[in-house]
Amino acid sequence: MPADPDARRNAFRPDLADVRLRGRVEAERFVAGDLRRVVTPIAPLRRRPAADAPLETELLMGERVRVFEEAGDGWCWVQAEADFYVGYLPASSLGADDAPPPTARVAVPRTLVFPGPDIKRPPLGALPMAALVTVTGAASDHNADYAELASGGHVVRQHLAALDVFQSDFVAVAERFLGVPYLWGGKSALGIDCSGLVQLALQMSGVAAPRDTDMQERELGTRLAGIEGLQRGDLVFWKGHVGIMLDGQLLLHANAHHMMTAIEPLQAAVERLAARGAPVTSIRRLRAG
Repeated sequence: MPADPDARRNAFRPDLADVRLRGRVEAERFVAGDLRRVVTPIAPLRRRPAADAPLETELLMGERVRVFEEAGDGWCWVQAEADFYVGYLPASSLGADDAPPPTARVAVPRTLVFPGPDIKRPPLGALPMAALVTVTGAASDHNADYAELASGGHVVRQHLAALDVFQSDFVAVAERFLGVPYLWGGKSALGIDCSGLVQLALQMSGVAAPRDTDMQERELGTRLAGIEGLQRGDLVFWKGHVGIMLDGQLLLHANAHHMMTAIEPLQAAVERLAARGAPVTSIRRLRAG
C-alpha cells in the first residue's frame, strides 16, 4: 500500500475514512459523507472534538464542508470543500446544503449585520471578509444602500462583492489586516496567522491557496534564487512561517513577535529569525513581473 496521504487534507482515522481513500488507507469503515454549509460567521476547525483543542483553521459563513461523522457530543468530523482541510467543527455551526446558494461575498475585513435597513439600529452581529451570503432583497435609507440576507438582517451593500469579482492586488488585501491580533489558526479580522493571511488575501484575488506554510511553499508560484531583487507580492518562507513583500525591502506578516500583523524591514525579520535557528528556506514569486 502507498504511504498514507497527508491527514491534514485527507479524512482518515483508524475507525473511519472518506470512501474516496479506499485502497489508499486502512480503516474499519468508509463513508461518503454529507455536504453542509457553515451558518455561523466564523466556525473553529479544531484538532480534536473539544473546545480547548488547538485551532487548526477557521471556516467562514457559506463555506461547504463534507461531514463524515456527527457525534453526540456536539462535534462533527469534516473536510472543507475549498482547501480540503480536515478537523472537528461544532455541529451548531453547520446547516443544510439545500438553501439557495450564495450570491455574494463580504469584501471588507468586517461588516456589521443590522436587523433592518438602518445603521442606527443595534447590530445583530458581524461577518468577516470572504463570508458567503445569499442576497434576497435590497433597501435604502438616507444613509446607505443595503442588501437583505437570506440568513437574516441587512448589510451595507458596498461591503459586498459579486462572486465573480476579485481584487487585482492581493497585497493590498493583506494590508487591510495591519494591526489585527495574531491568532494561531485564525483567518479573520478578529485574529489571523501568517498562512491564513496569505490564503485569505489570495482567495479574495481569485487565487486558490492551501492553508499551511509548508503547503504554500511547495505549491505556490516559482522559486527564486535568493533574496535580492524582490518585488511586491513575493512570498518569503521560513520553517513554519511566511511573509508577503510590500516592495523590495518591507515585509508584511502576521507574526508572534509583534503578536499582530505588522510591517518591518525584511532584513530585520531575517536576522531575528536566523538568530533563533530559523533561516529563510525559500522565496516564491506568484507571477512574472
